[in-house]
Amino acid sequence: MTTRSKTIRTTKKTVLQKKFNVEELLAIIQQILENGKARDILPITLKGKTSLADYLVIASGSSTRQVNALASTLYEKLKDMGYKPRLEGKEGSGEWVIIDLGDIIIHLFYPQTRAFYEIEKLWGEKTPMP
Repeated sequence: MTTRSKTIRTTKKTVLQKKFNVEELLAIIQQILENGKARDILPITLKGKTSLADYLVIASGSSTRQVNALASTLYEKLKDMGYKPRLEGKEGSGEWVIIDLGDIIIHLFYPQTRAFYEIEKLWGEKTPMP
């Protein structure tokens, strides 16, 4: 291995290790969703309720196309920041997409699907009225 290869590898590790604390990351996620015109963004604190994650973020898009666009944008920006998010549901109907970061889980819904499942109620939160 040449010195140049080691330098590149070290540089990549440095970039990937530059992470935000969970509250900073939550604020960044909310800002990305707001910029994408997501509706009814609801962060839910899960600390003390479950070991599943620290936060749950629920948001709606006005159409399945917007839900998929929000998911793609959020996924790509998180990857660019050095995170390895898991994405579920994008290949489906676009009515419900989940992005899992470990400490934060993001649910993006089509409004009618969100109203049907009302997952906010599972955590003791009020469902936003359309």
